Amino acid sequence: MTTTMQPPPLATARDVSKTFGTQRALDGVSLDIHAGEAVGLLGPNGAGKSTLIGLLTGLRRADAGTVELFGNSPLTPAARQGLGVTPQATSVPQTLKVREAVELVAAHFTNPVPTMELLEQFGLADMASKQCGGLSGGQQRRLLVAIALVGRPSLVILDEPTTGLDVEAREILWDQLRQYRAAGGTLLITSHYLAEIEALAGRVVVIDNGQVVADGTVDDIRGHISVRRISLRTPVPLDALAALPGVVDASNDDGVTRLVSRDADELVRRIVNDRVEFADLQVHAASLEEAFVAITGAGPAFSSKDSR
Repeated sequence: MTTTMQPPPLATARDVSKTFGTQRALDGVSLDIHAGEAVGLLGPNGAGKSTLIGLLTGLRRADAGTVELFGNSPLTPAARQGLGVTPQATSVPQTLKVREAVELVAAHFTNPVPTMELLEQFGLADMASKQCGGLSGGQQRRLLVAIALVGRPSLVILDEPTTGLDVEAREILWDQLRQYRAAGGTLLITSHYLAEIEALAGRVVVIDNGQVVADGTVDDIRGHISVRRISLRTPVPLDALAALPGVVDASNDDGVTRLVSRDADELVRRIVNDRVEFADLQVHAASLEEAFVAITGAGPAFSSKDSR
């Protein structure tokens, strides 16, 4: 009987911990990123997402545990040759022209994507001779993601890549990332747009309080706990419904009340037994966002800023 050996992961964290002063940003985190995966990294503010990315990209050192990138320390320049990165907080030199910014990074790689080809893909070809400082925030963000792909990397790590983009620009970026994935590329992405994670990632890792609390497919995360969404129309104030046992999140949109519960059956029974006036009651499978709220306790509209 032969055993098929799985290739080693492109990036690995093993029992990694990192502390800033008295704050423990990561507490024994372990994670493997394998070739061909698209992994969405989720967590509320301060969960440790950006700290983990900093370790994987060699920008920070772990206090404990081990981190590897392509089988070597991320601190080794040679290990980073196969890596493309767009950090959460970064910018390009304001006086450089767009094509010059791309060429500056492309010069570090042996087989970069031709500059104008890359700019065309990201809808920036008409701005090639424009100074980066003259770009809008969304255009700069698109340029930074384009630069992350210029070296034809095996692994791309994007920390909040579509912050500041309008819907059209976001779709352009998503399309380019899908093409990168279709060509065999590997993606690790954080985002506070959970629709983005659902659109791009096949695997979701949730970090909370510096620890991995869930790891699986989008459907796995939805089913990680028995969370369902109940929608109904009712004159009862939202606060009163949110106070019912088992409700983990409550909202109202255009007259439709939505309640997220870990026990939808019991909540419906409670609504009926309490003679709550309602109409059009429906029970739905939870979205990724609602599962995230239930797992971490974070609000559904969590911020894209994560200093740790």
